Amino acid sequence: MDNRAGEMEVFATAAELRSFSAAGRKLKLSPSAVSKLVTRMEDRLGTRLLVRTTRSLQLTPEGEIYLARARRILADIAETEIVVSSGGQAVPRGLLRVNALVGFGERYIMPLIGDFLALYPHVQLDLSLTDGVIDLVEERTDIAIRSGILRDSSLKARKLLETRRVVVAAPNYLARRGTPQTPDDLDAHNCLDFNFRRNRDGWPFLDPETGHVMMRPISGKMLINSGVMLRRLCLDGIGIGRIGYFHVERDIAAGRLVTLLEDHRPVDEEVIHAVFAGHEHLATRIRAFIDFLVERIGRGVEKE
Repeated sequence: MDNRAGEMEVFATAAELRSFSAAGRKLKLSPSAVSKLVTRMEDRLGTRLLVRTTRSLQLTPEGEIYLARARRILADIAETEIVVSSGGQAVPRGLLRVNALVGFGERYIMPLIGDFLALYPHVQLDLSLTDGVIDLVEERTDIAIRSGILRDSSLKARKLLETRRVVVAAPNYLARRGTPQTPDDLDAHNCLDFNFRRNRDGWPFLDPETGHVMMRPISGKMLINSGVMLRRLCLDGIGIGRIGYFHVERDIAAGRLVTLLEDHRPVDEEVIHAVFAGHEHLATRIRAFIDFLVERIGRGVEKE
């Protein structure tokens, strides 16, 4: 039987170091042995994994996928051996890659990192904060913290928080431009919006008389791809924004921002999930972090 795990380790090392020679030195193999092994893998799979150049190795799209899965399998093997050697007690350990929404990460995750690392000292946390949608496999990410509908059926999700969106502006902006009383009044205002691709354009508003929700076209002088930056623009009095409540909860309480058109706000609850590639034997470091967030964020945050 072929040693598939050994092949994966050689391939992963060559891909990460971008060199057959460097991989050979690390694994105590000759460069030609490493090259032949990768070629044999490619022949068996029927696809190219690495593009060879005179200076380095480059992963093909298929190679990126194979590398991400190989890393996961090798991590599972290492963890299994640790569990067996420690009498069956799985200890979370290893590199954990997490990608979270910027505002959510700053508001909820960053204050908890110290406690998590104290509980699990053998875990190394690699945290990135971005608002854009990412591909977990392509970005080599274990967990993504995202809002909205889970579109990829191959992924699993755990709910962390239910929030809502609010329309807000700074008092100094309203003093200059006036306070809108109905959604139609927004025509006279600078409405700040996201530049993400969405299913529907505009902002949803409730008709108090009919109970129907209508999408209201809005216009303004600024589009942004970050909730953190949208909050900042609103605080600076640039315009009116519609944003997740968790971004601006403290600003509203302190009077730095004012909620608008609350009588017209629809029931548009938005769920924040921890999204991950689910399989039967989920790595203990992934499970530990998700369980930690569910317990701590769910306990410490009241639904608004």
